[in-house]
Amino acid sequence: MTAATPNAAPTAHASLTDHMLAIRHTLPVHCGLLLRVGDLTISVRTNNDALATALRRYFSEFLEPETESGAPQTPPDILITAHETDDRELPFPLPGPFLVKTPDPGKAKIKEEWLDLPDGRIVRKRITGMHFLFGDAGNVAVGACLANDNQVINFINNRYLEHMLDRGCLLGHAAGVMHHGRGISLAGFSGMGKSTLALHLMSKGTTFVSNDRVLLRVNAEEPEGLPTMLGIPKQPRINPGTALHNPDLRDIIAPQDRERFLALSTTDLWHLEHKYDAIIEECYGKGRFALQAPMNALVILNWSRTGQPVAVNVVDPLTRRDLLPAFMKSTGLFYRPCSPDYTEPSESAYAQVLARTTVLEVTGGVDFDAAADICLSFMRTGSL
Repeated sequence: MTAATPNAAPTAHASLTDHMLAIRHTLPVHCGLLLRVGDLTISVRTNNDALATALRRYFSEFLEPETESGAPQTPPDILITAHETDDRELPFPLPGPFLVKTPDPGKAKIKEEWLDLPDGRIVRKRITGMHFLFGDAGNVAVGACLANDNQVINFINNRYLEHMLDRGCLLGHAAGVMHHGRGISLAGFSGMGKSTLALHLMSKGTTFVSNDRVLLRVNAEEPEGLPTMLGIPKQPRINPGTALHNPDLRDIIAPQDRERFLALSTTDLWHLEHKYDAIIEECYGKGRFALQAPMNALVILNWSRTGQPVAVNVVDPLTRRDLLPAFMKSTGLFYRPCSPDYTEPSESAYAQVLARTTVLEVTGGVDFDAAADICLSFMRTGSL
């Protein structure tokens, strides 16, 4: 199909490329930032100065120099444009109808819809009205981007994840830290506190590798070698309870909110639906966020609020398949495979990769200090 002229509103039968061209023409970008994530460069351009400033702060440790015009010195590996609009109404309608994404297990609210076109995909966020277009012609976010900058940040990270998944990496639902040259991933069933444990370890001197998502890469030339853990530049997103009980994080909460949260019970704090971005550089200093480490261990939190002492055991992922869902992560709507024959990795595929490293199950009662000491000891010595 021939692309629409840039100043024409696309028709209902237009390609995704036509819609991207029209959005870029109607809401032209003029500022942005350039990121270095692993061996990839990511250029993010926007029509909103405040959004560009917010993104520079968030990705501060991964910024690359740009030319005086703001354009990358060389073409980036990934180009993303974010187009701010004044309200939920887009400059022109996008095609439909959209398909509804079934909520994840344990969730009831429908949050996302999507539509596939021959040259790409559109994902719409129901609550915020944000639209994300990605495909052959690039990557576009459009809507109230500044008010929903966390969704723009996730979109940026998802474009990186897509590239790495296409290279054969395995996606894990985990945080990651490194110490003394050894790295560990921290996973757990819903609400177990993997990010909280990661930040406890940061306060004890570790280097942050990733929050919530890790990529595992296996060297085909080393059949018995450790997998490499690759992180994404996503800052920890924590609840008030985590911030209140960690001296390095307390300043994240405004004084007036701190008093209100301190009056709540531990249980109420644990379940409070309120999140803060803990910017690693601001909380712990420069040079504390890396994006690659050997994965010497996977720690799976399987504890409960019983008051029992923490226990840790080495487990075999080939036989303890019941633990694998704590780490396995579906690629989701924001992954559009490069191959039409792509299928999600199986449980067996995860088990085979994890069999290359040490898998530790943490049980007993919730005790972040005790768990942090166990993790530190392992990273120092390589054993329990």
